[in-house]
Amino acid sequence: MDLLNTLVDKGLRRELPTRAEALAVLATSDDDLLDVVAAAGRVRRQWFGRRVKLNYLVNLKSGLCPEDCSYCSQRLGSKAEILKYTWLKPDEASEAAAAGVAGGAKRVCLVASGRGPTDRDVDRVSKTIAAIKEQNEGVEVCACLGLLSEGQAERLREAGADAYNHNLNTSEGTYGDITTTHTYADRVDTVQKAHDAGLSACSGLIAGMGESDEDLVDVVFALRELDPDSVPVNFLIPFEGTPLAKEWNLTPQRALRILAMVRFVCPDVEVRLAGGREVHLRTLQPLALHLANSIFLGDYLTSEGQAGKTDLEMIADAGFEVEGTDTTTLPEHRADAVAGGCGSHGGGGCAPCGDTTEETAPESEPEPAASGARPDLVAVRRRGAGTDLAPNA
Repeated sequence: MDLLNTLVDKGLRRELPTRAEALAVLATSDDDLLDVVAAAGRVRRQWFGRRVKLNYLVNLKSGLCPEDCSYCSQRLGSKAEILKYTWLKPDEASEAAAAGVAGGAKRVCLVASGRGPTDRDVDRVSKTIAAIKEQNEGVEVCACLGLLSEGQAERLREAGADAYNHNLNTSEGTYGDITTTHTYADRVDTVQKAHDAGLSACSGLIAGMGESDEDLVDVVFALRELDPDSVPVNFLIPFEGTPLAKEWNLTPQRALRILAMVRFVCPDVEVRLAGGREVHLRTLQPLALHLANSIFLGDYLTSEGQAGKTDLEMIADAGFEVEGTDTTTLPEHRADAVAGGCGSHGGGGCAPCGDTTEETAPESEPEPAASGARPDLVAVRRRGAGTDLAPNA
């Protein structure tokens, strides 16, 4: 297929595809799916070999967020039966992080619900970063605390944070349909603050919220312009009872096409297979490793993921290898560009505050599920951080 040959050539040269080419990837048929995966896989292997970076989420503060993000179980007014707790103490967070590191995670992502941190919150997270790094030599730490105020990114950098995550989530044109309590521009500003402070910026998207192909291409091109070191691709889990409860729009095949498009547009960036992979990719998850070079290990913020042991088996069975702490994640040209920051040993990131993989729990007498819906695959997290049960790692 001429389209795929063109996209591979551009990806190997780090050249931006046209919007028409990106849209054409999303429009390919299921008959051409393996050809699309193989082509994008060539670009992935050029810049990242067969390595898979493991990342581990620690939910520092769960629930009761004042923002109204439609995809989130922690949103304003949520009735979800999720875990709700205030800030974990530094030693508690360090203990949770250690489980992920023991499972092979190279990066720990510290996430807290809320609009953004106060200066006191930054102090608290700084102590947590110190505790984690003291106990886990060589681990990378990414913070994800919402919208940043002036000087906060610099303070996190000084405290030892390697990266900061804040996702764009969807296109600028449709952002107001998803969230009203802050703007798309607010999110862009926070990503830029992380960049300017010398943190490795991580910013991604959520697919499956009812957006068009044009919206998906818009947000990925916007991410390319922001130039984060890592782009997490999340797939919406539409819990019954949320504003997006009926948005069961994704098939495993479409999820793979979206990942391939992201890889072609962002060829040398760490593309992370993030929230919702178990629900929407299901048995095709191993194919996604040919497109993404990074995944989250185990559970998410308020929902449970695939067993950590199963994640590791999947990586090995698919012919890939877990990336070690002694290996640079990013290609040399990107790592050099952020030397001294996170990029010097790898890009990465975490889910946005109010993880994109969690929505509200079913209310009484739910409406019939849309065709293709699989609510049976969704489980609220009841283990790990904020509980007395062992984490999934």
